[in-house]
Amino acid sequence: MKVNIYSKEGKKTSAKVDMDNRVFKINPNEHCIYLAVKSELAAKRQGTSSSKTRSEVSGGGRKPYKQKGTGNARVGSTRNPGRVHGGSAFGPKPRKYELKLNKKVKTLARKSALSMKVVADSFKVLNDFSMDSVKTKDLHNILRKLDVNDKKILIITNNIDNNFLLSSRNLKNVNLVNVDSFSTYDIINSSYLLIDKNSVDFLNKKLMK
Repeated sequence: MKVNIYSKEGKKTSAKVDMDNRVFKINPNEHCIYLAVKSELAAKRQGTSSSKTRSEVSGGGRKPYKQKGTGNARVGSTRNPGRVHGGSAFGPKPRKYELKLNKKVKTLARKSALSMKVVADSFKVLNDFSMDSVKTKDLHNILRKLDVNDKKILIITNNIDNNFLLSSRNLKNVNLVNVDSFSTYDIINSSYLLIDKNSVDFLNKKLMK
């Protein structure tokens, strides 16, 4: 599939880039996307919440009253979960939320997410993402000329230009990522995709392995 490359002025150029149909135009597998996003978001969880059980709460060493003859239920400690100031019975403990996902499932999820953007025509290919100086206003003008300034944008590049990076940091609707580190969630969580020519060539090779 041949696609026109856009200039930073927002105009189509005569140059074209070849986007492999086996990467950018497959039948999306929504379940793989769901599994990948679930795994990526789970991996971000800290898993440090912790509550104290009856053995960890301070106090409660002495038996509060004798075993028999009081008419009350037998109790060995004032810190059992049924009492005020007692320990937690089934509270959280530190744990890992990571979900293992097969490499082929991750790859299929990324290809599916990219294909959804291509089918919806929610993408543009540019030659590169570079700027002469650090200026957020200049970047905003580039996005306006590309008619995407009001959208939630994911920019995938093969080589992050420092001026471009610093200019994009103050735009809340722009997410700039390197082509070898973007996730399925990054694509799904954006409404428009901007990608440079070198990144397309990189993905054509990498996702077909």
